[in-house]
Amino acid sequence: MSTVDLLDVAATARWVRSRGAERIIGELTDALAADFRRWPQLDKRERVASHSPGGVIELMPASDGVTYGFKYVNGHPTNPARGFQTVTAFGVLADVHNGYPTFLAEMTLLTALRTAATSGLAARTLARPDARTLALLGTGSQAEFQALGMRAALGITHLRAWDVDPAAREKLVRNARGLGFVVHEATSAADAVTGADVVTTCTADKRNATVLTADMLAAAAPGVHVNAIGGDCPGKTELEPAILTAPGTAVVVEYTPQTRIEGEIQQLDPDFAVTELWQVLVGDAPGRTSSEQVTVFDSVGFAVEDWCALRYVHDAVRRDPWARDLLQRVDLIAEPADPKDLFSLVAAPVLTPSV
Repeated sequence: MSTVDLLDVAATARWVRSRGAERIIGELTDALAADFRRWPQLDKRERVASHSPGGVIELMPASDGVTYGFKYVNGHPTNPARGFQTVTAFGVLADVHNGYPTFLAEMTLLTALRTAATSGLAARTLARPDARTLALLGTGSQAEFQALGMRAALGITHLRAWDVDPAAREKLVRNARGLGFVVHEATSAADAVTGADVVTTCTADKRNATVLTADMLAAAAPGVHVNAIGGDCPGKTELEPAILTAPGTAVVVEYTPQTRIEGEIQQLDPDFAVTELWQVLVGDAPGRTSSEQVTVFDSVGFAVEDWCALRYVHDAVRRDPWARDLLQRVDLIAEPADPKDLFSLVAAPVLTPSV
């Protein structure tokens, strides 16, 4: 009987606590870099999205011809006010040669880790290497992971945090100080950005918003890197277009066809020039060209990142003798003795008459 490995929420949380979130994000950053460098060989497509007035439910597939994977994920900005998470997710890996699933995992925690790792990879590639101060505009569920990702990638030590929700802001300040960061609880978005080397925008409202303006960004450190991760569906943005179109600004994306629809560049002409992150990583395109240049990572979250994260966590848990016990095994594959006789699994047993 073939079984499928399962990593549920409790097991994932226990594994992250044991291994350390920052260590995992750092390892995942390296795994992502390896997969981005083989970008042209991967099977890629835009996510399949089902939108509703309250949010969106999405399927995100990717494959390298050997291992297939997809993530199911929702995004419902009003959920916290109703006692629900904004984002929940799970993912599946499958063996391409027979199509059998091999791994089923929660991906709410794993999405937070992979988003931080993707941000870290972009910052490691595009930000000034001496960056030490991160401004967080939006201090919800992703904020602590983003801070750890930037510390793993750049050595960030100082945070400047702002959120319109005081409770979310206080939560981040408390958690981040416990993680060893020096934290300034900002009085406004403009205050948070002042002097920052990296600015991360991560808000959840499903609308075109202007969380960060060009005037605000002018008060950041020279050569600031903008990590825009909250705009991730049609009609949802965070940056003033003038930030993107400013002379000399480098705008880098994951997968251009998806970002044109969902990212910050949805506000601009369809022929607005962007660079894909993989091109910078393999040396096909420049990233940062000077210490004064402003760089923007217009990130919407792409399926390759989730596929990479699923493979990474499955391999890491199986390699660790202690963590291996966290995997459950579930019977999801119907396997009759005769592959063409599926009915045999549900047929009533034939009774042999007693003599």
